[in-house]
Amino acid sequence: MPIDAALPDLVAAVRDHGRAVLEAPPGAGKTTRVPLALMQAGVIAGRIVMLEPRRLAARAAAERMAETLGEPVGQTVGYAMRGDVKVSDATLIEVVTEGILTRRLQTDPELAGVGAVIFDEFHERSLNADLGLALCLEVAGALRDDLVLIAMSATLDAGPVAELMQAPVIRSEGRSFPVDIRWADRPLGKARFEDAVATQVRTALSETKGGVLVFLPGEGEIRRVAGRLGALGDGISVRPLYGAMPFADQRAAIRPVEAGRKVVLSTAIAETSLTIEDVRVVIDAGRARRARFDPGSGMTRLVTEKVTRAEATQRAGRAGRVAPGVAYRLWTKGEEGALRAHPPAEIEAADLTSLALDLAQWGASADALPFLTPPPDGALAEAQALLRDLGALDAAGRITDHGAALAPMPLHPRLAHMLQQADPDAAPLAALMEARDILTGAPVDLSLRLDALRDPKRFAAERPFGVDRGAVARLREEERRLRRLAPRDRPRLTPAQMAALAYPDRIAQRRAGDAPRYVMSGGKGAVLPDGDPLSAAPFLVVTDTDGQPREARIRAALQITDRELREVADGIAWEEVCAWSRRDRRVTARRQERLGAITLDDRIWRDAPPDRVARAMLDGVADLGFTFSPAAERLRARVALMEGFPDMSDAALMETRADWLLPYLTGIRTAADWRAFDLHDALRAMLSWEEVQTLDRAAPPAFTTPLGRKIPIDYASDPPEITLRLQEMFGQTRHPTVAGRPLRVTLLSPGQKPIQTTLDIPGFWAGSYADVRKDMRGRYPKHPWPEDPTQADPTLRAKRRS
Repeated sequence: MPIDAALPDLVAAVRDHGRAVLEAPPGAGKTTRVPLALMQAGVIAGRIVMLEPRRLAARAAAERMAETLGEPVGQTVGYAMRGDVKVSDATLIEVVTEGILTRRLQTDPELAGVGAVIFDEFHERSLNADLGLALCLEVAGALRDDLVLIAMSATLDAGPVAELMQAPVIRSEGRSFPVDIRWADRPLGKARFEDAVATQVRTALSETKGGVLVFLPGEGEIRRVAGRLGALGDGISVRPLYGAMPFADQRAAIRPVEAGRKVVLSTAIAETSLTIEDVRVVIDAGRARRARFDPGSGMTRLVTEKVTRAEATQRAGRAGRVAPGVAYRLWTKGEEGALRAHPPAEIEAADLTSLALDLAQWGASADALPFLTPPPDGALAEAQALLRDLGALDAAGRITDHGAALAPMPLHPRLAHMLQQADPDAAPLAALMEARDILTGAPVDLSLRLDALRDPKRFAAERPFGVDRGAVARLREEERRLRRLAPRDRPRLTPAQMAALAYPDRIAQRRAGDAPRYVMSGGKGAVLPDGDPLSAAPFLVVTDTDGQPREARIRAALQITDRELREVADGIAWEEVCAWSRRDRRVTARRQERLGAITLDDRIWRDAPPDRVARAMLDGVADLGFTFSPAAERLRARVALMEGFPDMSDAALMETRADWLLPYLTGIRTAADWRAFDLHDALRAMLSWEEVQTLDRAAPPAFTTPLGRKIPIDYASDPPEITLRLQEMFGQTRHPTVAGRPLRVTLLSPGQKPIQTTLDIPGFWAGSYADVRKDMRGRYPKHPWPEDPTQADPTLRAKRRS
């Protein structure tokens, strides 16, 4: 095998450093050769544990190594995965799926008897692999300096992980047969995806020889493409390959055919670790399915994305493992440049609830462990909040006794909590909620799936829905395993009550209206498909959605009654709620019995304290905005002229409204009340006594005329302005000012029409007044128009009759 040339360097690195990063291309043989070489070189004191990301790969690797030694699995080479263990006292190499290592580290941090841990296919950056490496590095640094650690990868950028591990990098050039890459002539565009794949399969069969491996994103696409292919001709068989299949069917897919050709329709399970020996042709549909967790909604959804360049390279390499091959890509060569280089690490996008529980059990924070990629703060905080709701963590984030009981269970903490709190009859529900849907074309009611699981034959005969018999068989096996984990002394609960234990944040209450829209106790929205039989249910427990953050579409749920809910739900409490209602445009005061964001009972709170009403009205102010009376506007304009005075701009007043407005809101609770309220006194109260005096001197609210009459100053104009009759200014020899600036003076005729605007009264008297006098005397002969207005008495009266 190509890896053989690099094995001496790897053995030397292990002997000298105790650590290594091995970079070898697909097909080099690292998975089956490295553990055996280390064992035979005698450089490992203890058992070699190798982690594989997939069950099929783990079994296949163990079987291949055992075959090399001429032994059955379970002697020198064994494997361990959930529900299936084949090891013995003689086992020196144990291939395990990734969660197994984490459980062992939690129960035995020293990994007694283990001499080396190998992380195979580390480039996949699974959450368990990242956590396992971080924990092993800490163990090696604190407890086991003799623990050998090796990370192996086909496409990983080795630099960062080598730096993290402080390990040398060993590279194997490998050997692969040439692969002819053939891109699509044009983008798929609006062509139906499965039709395009089926067409490409037929083209490949006509142009090539050997087995065909087709990469598709998921089981659904596999089934649809298989249906479109139909019968391909004599000697050509179609074999699906995905993780949820029975192992015997998986083996049948990877086993060479004795005669004819086969077409393997596979998920990413065939990208790494597995060699399907008779494959000469790869068809890459260009899509990958990944789990994406939204910390805002607390939900994970599977999204279909374009493959990365690293994944495309891995897939194409499958065609050249044992002979020259051909790889068809369902995208153009021009589109390839837009593909990302590598897929994201799972820790960046996954549900971190199990990780958070593992960290709490380990007794370390995430930033205290050597993660290659630290978990995102938001997703980790959301996970810790859920664990507190489940009683697995205390308020300080420490693991509780209940959390310690959940941690070793091979289930999501939600389902482990349900299984611990309910009786063994929770086992079928836990199995269902952890797996893919076993029904086709059925409404969302999870009780239908429970019926199908109990008696699939009778259910299929009585109900018009498709039942996946293979999935049912797997779930019934999982149910039996989970029943053994459930306590026997718990009270009997309904399925809906059990689901509410697992999903306390997804207890949903129907909103008012015709549409089946719900609000969940965690605060998020959800909607049932139109016409679903559960659409009239007042309460549901939502167990699966499409994960849309704004309003998730419900894919599985159980109806729960008010009585059932009250018997199991923690956190139901009465709250006194005083809040601004945008719909009613008033403060509403209610006493509500609530469970998170849903309301179980609602009553009027008739004696709500005035201070609570006033504080709620602050939100009403934010909704309605300010309406200023003329006096309030003048005050704001005066203050704006002063340096160092409070900011009375709209934005500043809104931001600080709780500080200056709250004492004046007593008795204000509706939009009409607010419109009638004059803000002048509240604004004036923002000023100290000294500021009021300074303001009145520098920017007085009014100008006192020679007659002693006060004329309001309009500070909204620039400069500030007064308007009055010309005759009232007789005798005024100095121009009035405010805040060191001249007032704009608009002089009116006796008929209240503007006849002059000036910033210089003395200049007006000495200049253009004569022309105004000449024009106005004839128009208003009954009013005084003296030749020298500076010597005349101010007046608002007409001349006396002679």
